Amino acid sequence: MRNILIVGATSAIAEAAARRFAASGARFYLVGRNAEKLAAITRDLEIRSGQPVHGESLDLDLLDQHPALLERVEQALGGIDIALIAHGMLPDQEACQRSVAMTLAAIHTNALSAISLATLLANAFEARGRGALVVIGSVAGDRGRRSNYVYGAAKGMVGLFLQGLRNRLSGKDIQIITVKPGFVDTPMTATFEKKGLLWAQPDQIAKGIVAAVEHRRDVVYLPWFWRWIMLVILHIPERVFKRMKI
Repeated sequence: MRNILIVGATSAIAEAAARRFAASGARFYLVGRNAEKLAAITRDLEIRSGQPVHGESLDLDLLDQHPALLERVEQALGGIDIALIAHGMLPDQEACQRSVAMTLAAIHTNALSAISLATLLANAFEARGRGALVVIGSVAGDRGRRSNYVYGAAKGMVGLFLQGLRNRLSGKDIQIITVKPGFVDTPMTATFEKKGLLWAQPDQIAKGIVAAVEHRRDVVYLPWFWRWIMLVILHIPERVFKRMKI
């Protein structure tokens, strides 16, 4: 039975992933900001897994709290086999353009907080000799677009950090998995117009996350077709791309 830490456990994708992990047997430690929702997810997973579920509500922007958090997780579970970092927020791009403070706050939440946790977890896995670290990135991090470049910059930072971390730990029994979803129908995208085949449901992404762990993948685009969409977007010349309203 695997011990799984989920950070940002109240997000739709993380909740769906937890349910899928529970189906094959797991012990959980959940961390989320919304205490009420976290309690409901905890009860659901206890029923699904037949195991007690540990967890706590924590503001993950408080980076100095991260080492103590991981100590509590280690004490509760006796070790971590899989860690899923899934917290984040979608900032208002136009508001960020008017405010340096809002831009930096978005980068702090979406990038620095994830990097802090990834560093601590990777070091713990290295000391233990094994582990799987899964981090939710985004296709937005592949290329800067006028509509969401603050969010994209943060996710791009995380992606590059994980790439280097993966390279550093290559040859060891440690997985560093970057998950890059496209459009996903979640509360975070509630204000978007959701039409067409490009939109996915959280459980589709969760299925891909579990498969990425089982098949020891490095980077996964979810759903799969986003790899080819982003390949095309990345090859558009900058002089053309800067005139595109996307």
